[in-house]
This record gives sequence, structure tokens and C-alpha cells, in this order.
Amino acid sequence: MSSSTGNKTRTERNKIEDFALVQKAKSNDQVAYKSLVNKYQPRLSYHISKIVRDQKVVEDLVQESLLKAFNNLDSFDSSYAFSTWLYRIATNHSIDYLRKRKLKTFSIDEPYKTRDGEMTLEIPDSGGEADSVILQKQRKKIIIEAIESLPEKYREIIKLRHMDEKSYQEISDIMSLPLGTVKAHIFRAREMLYKFLKDRKNTF
Repeated sequence: MSSSTGNKTRTERNKIEDFALVQKAKSNDQVAYKSLVNKYQPRLSYHISKIVRDQKVVEDLVQESLLKAFNNLDSFDSSYAFSTWLYRIATNHSIDYLRKRKLKTFSIDEPYKTRDGEMTLEIPDSGGEADSVILQKQRKKIIIEAIESLPEKYREIIKLRHMDEKSYQEISDIMSLPLGTVKAHIFRAREMLYKFLKDRKNTF
């Protein structure tokens, strides 16, 4: 058997195995979830690291991409490989992150250089600004409620990660937990937060 035939056979076998795991995951099979996470987490980490150079956020983007995929399994078209679908989600999510970060780092106070010289952006006063502030406060309150609704072991880890901005290794040291357990807890906590916020989306 030629190497190309062997590779094709492995690809087809891999596609079939993934499809079986996806079907089980749709039925909330936690073993299938874990199998897919263990299989694709390192691959996504490598894939995303080629798009986002900041290694501090790669792990988060990996977990968020997996979570987004698992919460949208019903939209997965089985005529394609699961890996192709998953990588597309991860790529889009990483690009979205870069776009948002670029927007956040753009200062409206700094002069903007053009071919005609420098200009300063002036933002007109808007009556809707107060509404925007209120909306942000409401969102923050809901997110805090979501975090407080988590079981204690997940709640503390999420607070350390997202409020105290601790690294995975720092959380592992603080909580005296294996690094793999920390990652698994954060993934599970984010999944629970997603469901909580999804149920409350009409309040946003």
C-alpha cells in the first residue's frame, strides 16, 4: 500500500471516529467531550499560536473555540471533516480577538496621521451615552451573578483567571491543583457561564 493511500485511509478513519464522538457529544456524553478536547486542544494551540503571537491568550482562545464549537454542534455538517470545521471556528475566533484588541488600543485622543498632516478625532456628545453606561453596568451585574452561580471549585478558578488575571500555572500553584485539572475546570466553568448568560440574553 502506497503512503498516499495510507494517508487517505487514516484521514477517512479519523473522520469516521470524529463523527462518532460528535454524535455522542450531541447527547451530552462527557467522555466523548473529553476525547475531543484531549485530541484537538494541543492541535488548536499550535494552530492559533500561528495567528495570535501573544502566548498568554492562546490557551483562552483554544478553550473558547472548543466551547463555541461544542455549543454549536447541531450546525456541524458531517459531509466535512470535524477538524476542518473546528479549525475554521478557531481561526475566525482568533481573528475576531485581534480585531477587538486593535480597536481597544486605538486612541481617539492621539492625532491621526494622514497625507495632509495630522488630525484629531472629535466625538460629538450623544444623548445615548448615559444609556450605554447603564447597559454596561447591567451586563457587568449579570456576569457577576453568573460567576457567583458557579459551584465553588469553578467559581474560585474563574475569579483567579478573569478578575485577578492569573496565568494557568499561577492558578495551579495557588489552588494546589494539577495544570490539566485547572484547564479542565476553567473549560467546564466557561461552559456553565455560557449557558447561564445564554438564558439571560434577553436582559442584555
